[in-house]
Amino acid sequence: HTMDFSYSDSTNALRERVSAFMAEHVYPAEPAFWAELEANTQAGKRWTPLKVIEQLKPKARAAGLWNLFLPPSAEGAGREATAMGAGLTNTEYAPLAEIMGYSPFASEAFNCSAPDTGNMEVLVKYGSPAQKKQWLEPLLEGKIRSAFVMTEPDVASSDATNISMSIKRDGDHYVLNGRKWFSSGLG
Repeated sequence: HTMDFSYSDSTNALRERVSAFMAEHVYPAEPAFWAELEANTQAGKRWTPLKVIEQLKPKARAAGLWNLFLPPSAEGAGREATAMGAGLTNTEYAPLAEIMGYSPFASEAFNCSAPDTGNMEVLVKYGSPAQKKQWLEPLLEGKIRSAFVMTEPDVASSDATNISMSIKRDGDHYVLNGRKWFSSGLG
């Protein structure tokens, strides 16, 4: 059996649109990105959101190139995700992510950067209505960023089966006990 890995017409159309946006808006903004990042670093504000990216976000959204990573809505995803995502499969999204990967900040400008993407997918599928309101909606809007914290100092916790942190139910809450070492997106 042979597999056909050619792109669909709709994927090719999106590739052209993402490439055009990159050429018109992202690549020309790279000098400003590096300058702003350096200025913030020198001022002791390394993790301050960059204006150059924040100015690109509404342009990407207006161009219909927003939350492209979000797969077809999962059961119970809610209207906020359905209205905000492109509904692409991984094979449809992958060539778009490749194009975004040519710039160090493009994925954030399209609201497609990790760890936000995975965290939004988890919230879409498993979040309570309150969690979706508090966290998913502002993430989908690109108003906040998120983090992923998994690595622990004494175990090879990049393999989730090795995580040593404990979780115990305490009435209506959960108590987590453990120590995390590195974070993705903490800034």
